[in-house]
Amino acid sequence: MKVLHILDSLNRGGAEMLELDVCRNAAKNGLELAFAATGGGSLEEDFRNSGVRFFRFQRRLPVDPRLVARLRKLIKKHGFDVVHTHQPVAGLHAFLATRGTPVKNVMSFQGFIPDRKNRLITKFLVPRMAANVSCSHGLTEWLAEVDRTDVAGFRMIYNGVDRARLAYDGESLREELKLAPDAFLFGMVAHFYTDRRKDQITLCKAFARVADDLPDAHLILVGRIEPGAEAKYAECRRIVAENGLAARVHFLGQRDDLAKVVKSLDVYVFSSFYEGLPIALMEAMLSKKPCILSDIAPHREVSSDGEFAEVFETENADELAGKLVKLARDADFREDLAGRAYEFAVRTFSIEAHLENLKKLYETILNQ
Repeated sequence: MKVLHILDSLNRGGAEMLELDVCRNAAKNGLELAFAATGGGSLEEDFRNSGVRFFRFQRRLPVDPRLVARLRKLIKKHGFDVVHTHQPVAGLHAFLATRGTPVKNVMSFQGFIPDRKNRLITKFLVPRMAANVSCSHGLTEWLAEVDRTDVAGFRMIYNGVDRARLAYDGESLREELKLAPDAFLFGMVAHFYTDRRKDQITLCKAFARVADDLPDAHLILVGRIEPGAEAKYAECRRIVAENGLAARVHFLGQRDDLAKVVKSLDVYVFSSFYEGLPIALMEAMLSKKPCILSDIAPHREVSSDGEFAEVFETENADELAGKLVKLARDADFREDLAGRAYEFAVRTFSIEAHLENLKKLYETILNQ
């Protein structure tokens, strides 16, 4: 069984990090895998060195006939049995490249579908796939109820994380930012998006409410500003400035050393409106960090209905502020919560479990 995975972008994000972990662990978990990128990004060199055969193309048009032809030639030449994509655009090019062949197409869903163009592509592709995969039950429900996607026959496979990638024993962010050794760090790793996806604004409001009560606390925000999201970023900056917190809220932009960032935190906060199954949250749990999550279905799912994380009402800055104080002041509770979350995440969200489920899916569709 020979499998080709395709991504349209290699910028750092949840789907890209999942794919990178899959590529690095495929061979030792018995999966013969190759990887093709139809666009570049900051992770390109990592993918080239991931241990699988790497193919690099460049999509130049929304629907690129030349790319379709090149993918078709590649798939035929190497005899791939399954082609697996994560984005509607990549899925469309893979579907067109395999028309008239016995190759099976699989498309995964990592989050909500952001615009009308991608929703139209998705509606076209879903009934034509050998398998459609959602990364959580919550996302499947959202796709059906909000996006009106036909999810009958969808499979659910949890994302997985390679724990080896999370290892870090170098300097702390405290040293880099010249903070006191005992500074208490809250943090969130998420990009600023144009659409209603991440909610750093509520976190900034909550931190402003507790800053006086927690004088040693700092807030770390990591993530790039997507074009069109400048107003959201500016609103966070405004809240920080109005409350005199410029020296205690640190906007670090996009970072490649996320293991260092997460290891440095005392509490991980994930404030979101919508998610698929957040890789960043799973990484925090597998790094033994206590987590505070907004109350949305995928967060409930990844925390076993709040058993392994503190949960606050979405957009409720006052409730989030209370959770920040609760965890900051109770070290025993933080340690217990983090330990239980880690054990649950190891059982449920390992890269080994993810790859085993992928292999079972591929074998099933090839035997149909």
